[in-house]
Amino acid sequence: MSSSPTAAEKGGRSEYGVALLLLGLGAWAIVDALGVTDTASRGPVNARTVPIAVGLLLILMAVLLTVDLVRGGRGEAEGGEDVDLSHGSDWRTIGLLVGSFAANALLIDSLGWPISGAILFFGTTYALGARHYVRMALISIVLSVGSWYLFFLGLGIKLPVGLLKGIL
Repeated sequence: MSSSPTAAEKGGRSEYGVALLLLGLGAWAIVDALGVTDTASRGPVNARTVPIAVGLLLILMAVLLTVDLVRGGRGEAEGGEDVDLSHGSDWRTIGLLVGSFAANALLIDSLGWPISGAILFFGTTYALGARHYVRMALISIVLSVGSWYLFFLGLGIKLPVGLLKGIL
């Protein structure tokens, strides 16, 4: 008989690791939220409310997952819905997505969100296979400018305008 752990035993240990990760993230969210000083809010809902709620939900999920594992529950092996698991990763797509996000991070201060966001949205759609360039560009511009207005006017968050200062 072999003394090495079976695949089911390994899966159980990794699932306990996920529960531990959820517990750690929940505790981190709560501790971090308690350090927030919010002088501008009024009423029971403030800058701490959502992070504390998310932290508590993460801790609850960790406890429920641990209880399920102790009772013998195991997650199903991923079969993939329409994914052929025999093929490797599509590194070109991953590289294009990483490049789009990196371009956005590098250009947001100088060009502003409306332009860097449009580059991000266009690059993402291109990486994921869209090839209608004019439509992609128009939708990317509408999404980036629309999200800038949503953050600026709706939420009061001032994203950088960059080159479009004075126009938007």
